[in-house]
This record gives sequence, C-alpha cells and structure tokens, in this order.
Amino acid sequence: MDQRDEREPDQVPVGAPEGATGAGASGTATGALAAELSGTDAAATTGRGNNDTRFFGQPWDLVHIFFVEMWERFSFYGMQGILLLYMYYSVAEGGLGMPEAVATGIVGAYGGTVYLSTILGAWVADRLLGSERVLFFSAIVIMAGHVGLALIPRFWGLGVGLVLVAVGSGGLKANATSVVGTLYSPGDTRRDAGFSLFYLGINLGALLGPILTGAAQAAWGFHAGFLLAAIGMAIGLTQYSFGRRNLPAESKKVPNPLPANRRGLMIGVALGAIAVIVVLVLSGIIRADNLAGVVILVTLGATIAYFAVILASRHISAIERSRVFGFIPLFIVSVGFWSLYQQQFTVLTIYSDKKLNRDIFGWEMPVPFVQSINPIFIIILSGVFAALWTKLGSRQPSTPVKFGLGVIIMGIAFLLFLPWANGGPNSTPLLAIVGILFVFTVAELLISPVGLSVTTKLAPNVFHTQMVALFFLSVALGTAIAGWLAQFYDPDDEVPYFSILGAIAILLGIAMLASVKPVLGLMKGVR
Repeated sequence: MDQRDEREPDQVPVGAPEGATGAGASGTATGALAAELSGTDAAATTGRGNNDTRFFGQPWDLVHIFFVEMWERFSFYGMQGILLLYMYYSVAEGGLGMPEAVATGIVGAYGGTVYLSTILGAWVADRLLGSERVLFFSAIVIMAGHVGLALIPRFWGLGVGLVLVAVGSGGLKANATSVVGTLYSPGDTRRDAGFSLFYLGINLGALLGPILTGAAQAAWGFHAGFLLAAIGMAIGLTQYSFGRRNLPAESKKVPNPLPANRRGLMIGVALGAIAVIVVLVLSGIIRADNLAGVVILVTLGATIAYFAVILASRHISAIERSRVFGFIPLFIVSVGFWSLYQQQFTVLTIYSDKKLNRDIFGWEMPVPFVQSINPIFIIILSGVFAALWTKLGSRQPSTPVKFGLGVIIMGIAFLLFLPWANGGPNSTPLLAIVGILFVFTVAELLISPVGLSVTTKLAPNVFHTQMVALFFLSVALGTAIAGWLAQFYDPDDEVPYFSILGAIAILLGIAMLASVKPVLGLMKGVR
C-alpha cells in the first residue's frame, strides 16, 4: 500500500457545518482553491506550542475566537429565525408581503450562497490575506449586512443585507477553525478539547440568537430583531479587535501568496463575474422567484468541476482515486439529507407560524424560538454520540451504514408530521415539534460530524482541503434544494409533501445500506 494511505486520519470533533453548528469541525475549507491552483494543500495548523491554560485549560487566545464565533452564530441564526417571516408577512404586519414560495426560495438560495462563499473566503485567505485577516474583515462585512437589514428600508435592505451576510459568513466560516488550529502545536493533546470548547460557543450563539431576536421582533418589530443581530455581531467584533493582535503569527501568514503578476488577472476575473451577475439580474434572467434554482445550478457546476479536477489529477494514487469514487455516494446521501434538514428554516418556520400551538400557560411563544430547540439537543446529544463511538471503537457501524441510517431517520422525521397534517391553526402540540426536532438531531449527528471525519480520511494528500470543500458543497446544494422544494409545500394539503419527501429519503437510505459492501470496497480500508 502507498505510504500516503497509511497516514493517521484527522481527528474531527463532533459538530455540523450547518444547522445549529456552523463551523464546528477541525477540518476547514481554507486552501480549497489555492490548492487547486497550486497543487498544494495550504491549511495553517502549525500551532505555537505554549503552556497557556487560562481559558478552561486552553490557550487564552482561544477566548477571542470563541466569542467572535459565538456572536457571529448569534447574529446569523437570530437573523435567520425571523428572516422568512419578515419576507412573507404583510406590510401591515411589518413584513415585505412576498409570496411564501418566493420567500422560501430566497432563504434557500441565501443559505446555499453562504457555503459557496466559503470557497471564496478560503482562496482569499490562502492567496492574499491569511486566515486571521479574512476572519476579521468578514466579521465587519457580516455586521454591515445586519445593519443594512435593520436600517435600509424594504427590498433594498433585504438585498444588501443578505449579500453582505452571506459573503461575510462564508469568509468567517472558512477561516475561524483554521485560526483555532494555529493555537496548538502538532503534539498538543488539548487540541480536540479546544475544538470542543469552540464548538460549544457556536451552539450557545445558535441557541440564544433566535430567542433574543425573536423576542425583540415580537416586542418592537422585525427591524429591532435585525438591529439586535447587528449589535451582537458588533460585540463579538469589538472584543476580537482587541484580542487579535496577540494571535499567533501563523494565523496571519499567507500560505501560498498569489504572484504579483497574476493579481491583475484575478481582479479582472472578479470584476467580470460581478458584471455578469449584474447583467443577468438586470436582464431578468436571475430573479427572486428562480434564485434557488440558480444557486443549485451554480453549486452543481462547482461540484462537478471539483470532482473532475481531483479524479483527473496525476498527483493521486490509484487507491486515493478509488477513495474519491467511494466518496461520491456519500456526497449524494449528504445532499439528500441537507435538502430535508435545512427545511427547519423554510417549511418548519411556516408550519410553526400557522399550525403550531405555541401557547405556554397563556403566553404565546414567538415563532423564532422553535429554531433554538435543535441547538439544545445538539449540545446534549453530541457528547452522547462521541462517547458512544468511543466505547464501540472498531465495533461501531461503518460510515456508509451511519449515512444510510441518518437519511432514513431524517425521512422518518418528515413522516412524523403526518399525524397532524392538514390540521387547522394551533392544531399541532409543541411537544410534537420538540420530538420531531429530536429526531432531526439524531439524524444530523449520524451525517454531519461523521461526514466531516470521513472526508478527511478519504482525501488524497494533495487535495486534502478540496475534499472538505466538497463536503461543504453538499451542504450548499442541499440547502438550496431545501429552499426550492419549499415552494411545493401547501399548508392546506401537507400529506403529499411530507409523505413523498420522507419516502424518498428512506429509499435513499435503503439504497445506501444495500450498497455498503461496494462502497467500502471503493473506500479501500477506510470505514
């Protein structure tokens, strides 16, 4: 066997790239395009190897990244908790009065664009600015986006705000984890615990954001909720601005600087891309009602290009090429999973608004509070799953089995809506949604952290971060599809929607389980 194939797989802490978790994995997309252009893999994880234990046994500098990521997730999920409602509520209710199908498509397109933007953030970090600077500037862009949503009226505020938040979140997501990696030397045994603590910050933000912005929206209107998201990001940015000067020099390095003679070309490409988008928008080819479809096509094109570049490379061995082929069915299952899971922010929001009984002893719980249920289960169950896999060791199910079970459980979660389907207002008890979101979380923990981990194991040496970028592209594609699918949701005729999507997911999972042996054969010893 090629010596490269006997390397120790990366240790990836439990966490999902989306849902409640954002960027909670030690793998990062940083270097994705840089490596494609240069044939190298440029992730900054050299560490400084000090004995600083002032932050719960971790280096004190972790506190700065912990809080900027926590406040970024607070603002991201806080804004997303009220975003769809803002778009389809009537003008009299403080919203924009969009058709629900258009609004859900925009939410899906926006979520997909966040993950597409991780590629841009990775490239800028590895070729131009370094991870730490991209993280800092991305936080500023995110805050500007939330301010735009809060202060710019109506559709202009929506457009400017979502573009800035999507691009900024992609940049921060691509680089925050990389900066955390620079705090530890390669042999530092605290690394996994440090990432787990970082992951806790992500989930605290995801938990608190929808609750507080939802309360602000209920009391003072949507723009108050958006303003609170902006304030949260401003708090995170302020504390990070003071702490960033002490971060390791490695976090500021540009691993693979772009040659000066190529900068003009890249500027031209960027300006050309922007011009094409502007022309497509002005000509009516890209519209609000087809935005999700556009993002799906762009993401699908990027995915095919990535797979083609990796599989056609002369720098990978036959075993590595086989493993990439083995990753393809896992990628497809991941897309199927996220296309259902991400409907928390589309269909489930509408369902919670129109069907859910949110009365708690005479107090009506705001709709966005529902978005905080999943982070609670993530915080509780992630440790349980990590302990379970550790206890089972080599006896634990293989990755294809986990993927198959995960998407089957996600399909079952959709079928669990059926007992209350086609009901009237307030017909679904709150405990039913809590139970369904518990099932969502179990499915997530079988797919998301497992997917990140196996991606690092299957990745060829020279395309290590590209494979992580590919996993993020599965999330981008699934998120955009979730927005596109939501247009078919009819609150007055829900049975076909939940039945068909649930059945498709279960069949996809059964197909994955039936293919375990050939997939493991392609994975060449990776389980």
